[in-house]
Amino acid sequence: MPFFIGAANLIVAMLWWALWLSSRRFGWPAMPEPSIFAGWLHAYVMQYQVLPSFIFGFLLTVFPRWTGLDPFPVWRYAVTGIGLVAGQAFTLAGAFGWTPGVAVGLLLTIVAWSAGLLSLGGILRHEKGITWHARSCYAALVLGLLGLLCQAAFVFQSMPLMAFISIKLGTFGLLLPIYFTVAHRMFPFFASGAVPDYVAWRPLWLLASAWGLLLLHLGLELAHAYPWLWLADLPLLALTGTVCWRWWPDGKQPPLLRVLFVGLLWLPLSFALYSAQSLTFLASGVYLLGRAPAHALFIGFFGSVLIAMVTRVTQGHSGRPLVLPRFALIAFVAIQLVALARIGAEFARDAMLWQVVSAAGWVLALTPWAIRAVRIYLSPRVDGKAG
Repeated sequence: MPFFIGAANLIVAMLWWALWLSSRRFGWPAMPEPSIFAGWLHAYVMQYQVLPSFIFGFLLTVFPRWTGLDPFPVWRYAVTGIGLVAGQAFTLAGAFGWTPGVAVGLLLTIVAWSAGLLSLGGILRHEKGITWHARSCYAALVLGLLGLLCQAAFVFQSMPLMAFISIKLGTFGLLLPIYFTVAHRMFPFFASGAVPDYVAWRPLWLLASAWGLLLLHLGLELAHAYPWLWLADLPLLALTGTVCWRWWPDGKQPPLLRVLFVGLLWLPLSFALYSAQSLTFLASGVYLLGRAPAHALFIGFFGSVLIAMVTRVTQGHSGRPLVLPRFALIAFVAIQLVALARIGAEFARDAMLWQVVSAAGWVLALTPWAIRAVRIYLSPRVDGKAG
């Protein structure tokens, strides 16, 4: 259910953003101005409603498996999933002109998020040992709830600083820690099952180091200490580059595995751009690259790994063979081009035009892939098992 919701949310949210950008660049279609700045609303929807639909669906499934406990009943998925889709529906209604929708959508998202935390927290309370990957993801979700509360302070108390804090928490407190944690646990596991003689390398100090550096980056951003972000970004570049080198499988890789690691390459590339940006600011006081590092992260890393992971989970949990379907391959290749277009928009003479191109490209690239996924979610498993 949450994956079904996420696939639908993914297209609808980006369709609104593409239409809004087009209205500002070309004057059509006529789009109302949201009650809050559209760029901030776009960041909020993607970080707290679209991607978390997939995240909660995945974590509600794997927490019991990681800890050896019984799976959740369906209603646990339903409360969180329906709350998130309703939250985004009202939020986008607000984006299209119904002003109360933003506030209603935010409250529904907070309720859905809290329900998800209660469910996952029950697993952590009852597990016999300590599953650090589960606790890492849970800590990130708690920071995500804090980000939602900051967004509420912005929406209900007109505190712009809270919107800034919410966006930064969504990136460096919520999404990056969860993505890195899942990659740390799953990518070497996937590779060891598909590549002969592959040796999985995933020491826990690596996960702890990533958390420390991401929190350092977050703290420096919140303090507006931009000249000193390199103190976090250079070590993160070294850490993520090392991860790519140590995790990368030698020899022939199945396409479904290869796309995971190609997506992972965007992580050190993103921190290379972040490092260049902060070092340039330290040396000259000039803020170069604009939003290029952020979109290398958002579209390149988050988008690529989303396609790769969701495709793999969808194939496996529907009883299909673990192969890369054609629509997934097309979406994955296209999202690489979309990421490059959005990064390039920061340097183009007509930046808004290229932002429209990249947003429309996202919709065109992912819609066939999402439709295929939705059709699978609405069908019985092909192997006859329950689900």
